[in-house]
Amino acid sequence: MSGRVSGRGLPGAARGARAVEIAAQAKVNLRLRILARETTGYHQLETLFLRLALADTVRVRRTSVARTLDVVGDGDLTALGAPERNLAWHAADAYFDATGMKGGFALEITKRIPVGGGLGGGSADAGAVLRALDAMADEPLGAPALLTLAAQLGADVPFLASDHAYALAWGRGERMLALAPPPSRAALLIVPGFGVNTGAAYGWLAESRDAADVAGGGETIALDPEALSAWDSLAPLAENDFERVVAGRHPEIAEHVAALRSLGCIVAMMSGSGSTVFGVGESSAFEFVAANAAHAVPGDEARYIRTRTASRVEPLSVIE
Repeated sequence: MSGRVSGRGLPGAARGARAVEIAAQAKVNLRLRILARETTGYHQLETLFLRLALADTVRVRRTSVARTLDVVGDGDLTALGAPERNLAWHAADAYFDATGMKGGFALEITKRIPVGGGLGGGSADAGAVLRALDAMADEPLGAPALLTLAAQLGADVPFLASDHAYALAWGRGERMLALAPPPSRAALLIVPGFGVNTGAAYGWLAESRDAADVAGGGETIALDPEALSAWDSLAPLAENDFERVVAGRHPEIAEHVAALRSLGCIVAMMSGSGSTVFGVGESSAFEFVAANAAHAVPGDEARYIRTRTASRVEPLSVIE
């Protein structure tokens, strides 16, 4: 088999393929509430996941025996550590173990999503690997078994292994309600010159709640699925429980959020546990500012990335 064939709309188009290429799209959290902590130590959460056009490129090839991972691209890739520690590697290992798939794998990842920025880069790569292997398998797991497997790898992975562009998720991220995505809009990502450790962010949040004698994320509210698909009605619901405590340690977070709000963004907030801040806008003025943002603050260590919110999950392509 040669050339490229879109996997969308062609049931089984990748079945039996030896190699596929897939876009591992970044995500932002338009809402992130951290709820009660379970006895296991895990926290329940409620979040709105939305994919972005920004994506890593992941190639997955089945091999006879060897298992390899090669990563190239933007940023400091030394932060990724050894291949065997990479979440994409763990995803492939988990899929082979769960299904009894024979042979090995060769993973090639071109990074564009900032590492450790709250955009789900590692989880996006892992989700892409799971989608790719399931598309190539003679006996695919399919949903929901694939998402159950994904949940073992992290709270973001089930969404990023799904075919949803936008979803309300709760529990540990494994319970999802697919939603119609809001119209695609220009987005500006501000990636500070520092990362935020997710475990540390949970600790800061717990400390702040202990000080206030609050056990969890406060009261939850009923969310109307139709309202969540329109920017005007969605914007008042956009909040992130991590933002205040992370900004308390890193004031730049609040400064970047304020700067984006001053541009008239529909939504401006931190994604995940940080450190990336994002703004979504719809005016031509916002797009002009976004296009020139990289030159707006001389000496600023932050990276400015232009992208768009996504209205679909990009299909995979067969390459062999």
